[in-house]
Amino acid sequence: MKIGTFSASTPITALSPNRYARARRFLATQGVTLVAGNLTGRRDSYRAGSIKERAAEINALIHDDSLDILMATIGGTNANSVLAMLDYEYLNQHPKIIVGYSDATAVLLAVQTHAPNCRVIYGPALVASLGALESEIVTTTWQNFLTVYRAAPGQAVTEQAPAQWTDEAVNWETFEHPKHMHANTWHYTATPILTGRLIGGNLNTMYGFFNSPYFPKLTGNELLFIEDAEKTAATLEKNFVMLALAGVFDQISGIILGKHALYDDQGSGRLPIDILQEVLGDHQLPIIYDYDSCHTVPMLSTPLGADVRIDAQARTVTFSHF
Repeated sequence: MKIGTFSASTPITALSPNRYARARRFLATQGVTLVAGNLTGRRDSYRAGSIKERAAEINALIHDDSLDILMATIGGTNANSVLAMLDYEYLNQHPKIIVGYSDATAVLLAVQTHAPNCRVIYGPALVASLGALESEIVTTTWQNFLTVYRAAPGQAVTEQAPAQWTDEAVNWETFEHPKHMHANTWHYTATPILTGRLIGGNLNTMYGFFNSPYFPKLTGNELLFIEDAEKTAATLEKNFVMLALAGVFDQISGIILGKHALYDDQGSGRLPIDILQEVLGDHQLPIIYDYDSCHTVPMLSTPLGADVRIDAQARTVTFSHF
């Protein structure tokens, strides 16, 4: 396996060099050859490089036919800036697996839309996911990714939710203490099992290119997968209402809501599911929530565009046709 890494937004390889080095060492133990994008170690204030430089980094990896996978180093805020500059035609003719989460949602959904021959996975980012100090969490996240990565065309694969999870914030560079873990459960509103074609990703990222040519078209059979992190109740309400006003909830069959890492209810006592149901109002949709493909860890890997069967009671998710 040969992975090329890119930094479409936050310059995390410069900001967290120790965590980056740990991620490289972990992948070396897994027999992975890593090809660092040309912005590795670079920093231009809040970003890894200019818009043109960040797009050029990704395009250089797209044109490297020796690579199997393109993996984001982390998310951020500005991956949507590069979407109009990527070489989707070449990528579709020479498909690769694209993986990342959070702000990488912009690249993932743009590739899903314009280079459909690629397998697009909402899954681990190099530094954020594979450079953590907790080896058991890293290994579980990596094995979940391999389950999806190794699936043959047409093969169905099933992932089991982790027994425990955490969103505890700790120092990324040096060890402070073991993370406090929580027993894991998934919840649902109308029915514990949902099926459909899955699209989505990080909600805060999606509003940066929603209703653009880089966002997938909805047909009515989709399950909308949305997750976020470190948002306030007020921001979450705004983002859910954005979807409502755009008519998204009228064009989907259900919602898969990820766990919200480090959520701030601003003293309201309202959980993300409470706010979402309030926004839905009289147009309630079936929802499975607290899904583990998100900013909490360990992380499940979710192939975007796949047919999905998710069972909240069994805490299993099965993907096919991706």
